[in-house]
Formats: sequence, C-alpha cells, structure tokens
Amino acid sequence: MLGLKFETETSWVNVAKDGLQQLLIDHAFAEQKAAANAMSITINYSEETALVKDMIDIAIEEMEHFKMVHNLMVERGMVLGQASKNDYALKLQKFFPKTKQRDEALVHRLLVAALIEARSCERFKVFADHMEDKELSDFYKDLMISEANHYTLFLGYARKYMDKTIVNEKWEGLLAFEADMMKERGGTARIHG
Repeated sequence: MLGLKFETETSWVNVAKDGLQQLLIDHAFAEQKAAANAMSITINYSEETALVKDMIDIAIEEMEHFKMVHNLMVERGMVLGQASKNDYALKLQKFFPKTKQRDEALVHRLLVAALIEARSCERFKVFADHMEDKELSDFYKDLMISEANHYTLFLGYARKYMDKTIVNEKWEGLLAFEADMMKERGGTARIHG
C-alpha cells in the first residue's frame, strides 16, 4: 500500500519501548514540523486554492496530534523538553536538487512530505502491533490512519502539478534513496530513527 522499499524491523520496537519518553518527544516535535510544513506550503503557493484548503486542514490536524502526544506525555509524568533536528527529514529534503522551477519545487516538497507520512504510518503500525500497552497501541493505530491519508493526499497533489510519469520516476528514486538510508537506522528511539 505505501510502496516503501524497506520495512522496519521489529527490533526497533524494543528500542522505542526502552526510550519511550524520547520517542514521544520526537513524535511531538515531528507533528509540529508537519504542521509548519503544511502552513509553509499555504504561504508559498497561496494561489492554489484547493491545495491551500487541504494544507490548512493538515496543519490543524497535525497540531491536534501534537496536542494529543503532549497530553499523553503529561499524563505519564513526562516533560516535552527541547526539539532536536530531524536528520531524517533533512536528508530527504536534500535528495532533490534545488530548482528555480516553481511547480517542480512544489512537487519535490510534496513527495518528501508524502514519504515522511508513509514512513510514519509504517512505524506507527509496527509500534502498535507489537505494543503490550493497550493505550499506546490504540493511540498509534488511530494516528496510523491519519498518516496514511496524508501520504495519499501529498502524493496525489504531486501528480497533479507535473506529468505523472515524471513524478513517478522522482518518487521511485526518492523511495530507493530512503530505503538505503533506513538500512542504517533503527537503533534510536525516534519515529524515523
């Protein structure tokens, strides 16, 4: 369904469980960054009415997710702390060369966002399926559905702004790059770690 070229190993779940507070901190800030990305798209592509409408909805939903993660942390006696850089997202953003072509730049942003949502969805599923903590399992199953919806929305928009064949080639290249990157990950309690 997601088209990912590398599946998360279940050993990551143990790393995530052992570093639950770090995982939740990372997750909370990932939701904030996703909201900020959606709002940035609305600012930079404000003439695209349908896109703006959907990005506003995503930004609101991502901030609601941030609030949900934060509330869960507070209930468990955890403190949010400070954000750290998301090296996963930064590496993905560098995959595509810089371009002055406005539509191409948008397609690149949309493809990166789609992949981040797809990987989040996959990680949430792996985590939920191997979690004894029912509250956390249910929490991540619910979020997984939202991430899948965001993934399809971003990918659909990318295919709207450029020839589908070209977009699909770019998507396949990005998927292969991300798969190689993920082979070196899985050892930290982070959503994309």
